[in-house]
Amino acid sequence: MMHPVTVKLQKLMERKHSNLCLSLDVTQKADFLKLADLVGPEIVVLKTHIDIIEDFDTDLITQLKALAAKHQFLIFEDRKFADIGETVKHQFSQGVYHISEWADIINAHGIAGPGIIESLKAVARPETGLLLLAQMSSKDNLLTPEYTETIVQWANQHPEFVMGFIAQEALSSQHPFIVMSPGVHLDKTGDGQNQQFRTPEQAIVRDQCDIIIVGRGIYAAPDPLAEARRYKAAGWVAHQKQPKF
Repeated sequence: MMHPVTVKLQKLMERKHSNLCLSLDVTQKADFLKLADLVGPEIVVLKTHIDIIEDFDTDLITQLKALAAKHQFLIFEDRKFADIGETVKHQFSQGVYHISEWADIINAHGIAGPGIIESLKAVARPETGLLLLAQMSSKDNLLTPEYTETIVQWANQHPEFVMGFIAQEALSSQHPFIVMSPGVHLDKTGDGQNQQFRTPEQAIVRDQCDIIIVGRGIYAAPDPLAEARRYKAAGWVAHQKQPKF
């Protein structure tokens, strides 16, 4: 059973010849919308940290949804929910951001226990997919192999809501889960702040991930569109080298 968001994502990948997710971590609304519009044709997912936008308003969401429709990409709010059930329900559906109303994809840590999955599902739209944090790209993180194995077990119990993982490699599973991988850079191996990078080739071919997540390598470049196209091309070349079963 494949999650409907995964089905939609795979269709976008084939249509756009892209497996690129842009992590657009800028702090001003105008910059955010300008870059989303510029790079939108090259990506299949736009990842947001909506709470870092200093001049956030509801118009930002209205315009973001319009850009997602215009350029055909999914919106992934990287909130990393990690609290008890009642709290994450409110964080997801209430407050200033009302994430449940506009995000196609969300994610969560497993530190609070498997109940977080049911709690988020209770207030999610049917067309929303959950990614579980199974591995991270930062050095010395605490997501041990045992933790990762448990996360996969939980995902297997909830394929109707969990669409895949944030991870550094393909993870054995009973279901066709998607793996989205951060820590991808064409020119650097680290950032001096414990982040560890690898190339699209390493992430897609060697580690068998599906989607590359790129942030500063694109939005902080002198020519973000040119860099987006470079990452898109590299990611798609790597995708075509993956074994097909």
